[in-house]
Amino acid sequence: MRKSSEPSTQPHSIFKAFEHKAWQTVVDQYDAAFSRLTQQAIPSVFEVLDVRPGVRLLDAACGPGNLAAAALLLRAKVIGVDFSERMIERARTLHPDIEFREGDAESLRDFPDESLDVVAMNFGFHHLEQPENALKAIHRILKPRGRFAFTVWGREETVAGLSLPRRAVALLGDMDVLPPGPSPFHFSEPDNCREAFIRCSFADPQTRTVDQTWEFGSPEEYFEAILRSTARTSNLLQRQTPERLTAIRDHVCLAASAYRKAGKVLLPMPANLAWATKP
Repeated sequence: MRKSSEPSTQPHSIFKAFEHKAWQTVVDQYDAAFSRLTQQAIPSVFEVLDVRPGVRLLDAACGPGNLAAAALLLRAKVIGVDFSERMIERARTLHPDIEFREGDAESLRDFPDESLDVVAMNFGFHHLEQPENALKAIHRILKPRGRFAFTVWGREETVAGLSLPRRAVALLGDMDVLPPGPSPFHFSEPDNCREAFIRCSFADPQTRTVDQTWEFGSPEEYFEAILRSTARTSNLLQRQTPERLTAIRDHVCLAASAYRKAGKVLLPMPANLAWATKP
């Protein structure tokens, strides 16, 4: 089987370089804050992919490798890939029995044609500069009747942990501090997922909502997590002036207080799960 002659995995645009730098620098914070959240969607991903013993599975944009590790427990044959070498280092440390490679999910140039049964991408798709390039690359490496599933956040207004700081910045700060890039909520719309799958030669595209809850001990704990643990939202906050950031912090913490229940802050963070099949 031939390997694709896709371009280098090195960042080649302002937006992609921004994302790469961000994920190089928030590894510890992301794993501490987000892993307990994003792992909640993994069983639903495995259900639609029908992950079982012996299935060859790629965890694309794998981050610290949580989905890959869960697939290994089901005795799948697993590989993980991420464009952040720091994330790959973390994944290898946490899961030494799994093969992790540094690589670009938009090209997957090191993977032969028709070499995998299923591909999963858990909360990475909305960070890609050219997501349809990833769809085409995944279509190439899947075997006939192979499946791809990805998760992204639900519609912005439903995802409290991300909508609260974005609304506060829109009200009290500057939304134009990040490099131009695709909307992080484009694929929160099911129709956009289905249309992209069809354009990239997949069949039977489907979507569904996966309910998730992000738990914190206090609004202040939540704000510190969102300030330091992800790419776009953290940088959106950190690039505000000190005066604006103080006002934004106060606004977000007050808004997050509305989600207190039984001594915890419980933020709804639904995911949009989308999947399709290679004919």
